[in-house]
Amino acid sequence: MARERGTRVSGDRRDDRYAAMFERLSARGEGAFVPFTVLGDPDPETGGAVLEALVEGGADALELGIPFSDPVADGPAIQAAAGRALAALVRPADCLVLVREVRTRHPDLPIGLLVYANLVERMGQDRFCEEAARAGVDSVLVADVPELESAPFRAAAVRAGVQSIGLVPPNVSEAVLAAVVSRSAGYVYVVSRPGVTGADRGQHDAARAVIERLRRVGAPPALMGFGIAEPHQVRSALEMGAAGAISGSAVAERIGLHEDRAALAAELTAFVREMKAATGAA
Repeated sequence: MARERGTRVSGDRRDDRYAAMFERLSARGEGAFVPFTVLGDPDPETGGAVLEALVEGGADALELGIPFSDPVADGPAIQAAAGRALAALVRPADCLVLVREVRTRHPDLPIGLLVYANLVERMGQDRFCEEAARAGVDSVLVADVPELESAPFRAAAVRAGVQSIGLVPPNVSEAVLAAVVSRSAGYVYVVSRPGVTGADRGQHDAARAVIERLRRVGAPPALMGFGIAEPHQVRSALEMGAAGAISGSAVAERIGLHEDRAALAAELTAFVREMKAATGAA
């Protein structure tokens, strides 16, 4: 099945970072652990330290949000994170500065944006993707755009040389799954359960069949998100066939609990290290 890809930018390795990550991890018998955080939470300076702490802990890639006033796919923890960043007057341009700084320090690290359509439309689809590409972003997932309305967003990403990430819920139809797979590059985001994001201590296997369907049709590697908060849930995602796990609310909760930057950085690094160890790392 043919899939759309971001166009390679001369002198850049954007198209290669996810593939190189999955190849490297597979050779080591590991899955990927990808933390998510809202850029600029709780303020731009601390937000930069947060990103470094996540990388220091062993994050295989970063999934990053731009603060938005109505994050409909997110639960209380990430809503609060967006609120803190907005209260600190963090704007999309500030977020791209933070991304550019991370890219400069970590040239091989895959970096994705998970955003809402309003933010993209406000800047304009092409300009948003072009600015993201210039900052060093590898991929963009627009969380609240239905598959039937996603073609213009995907086309803008392809023109900018950014990979477009598809999102698949547990109850996805065969037609929608096929459409997502045909237009996805980098990875496919598999939602572990219905509802919004949020740390959930229960075990979820509703996505197992979806991951198997993705494998059968030759989709990009699946990363599972929503409700991943503890190491056993990372292991469970891998046992279901996912190539890795994404965790965001657990990160946001930790940021909300700490006012001391050094303590926060230490807490986040320890959290990522523990979650990464659950992927099979020695």
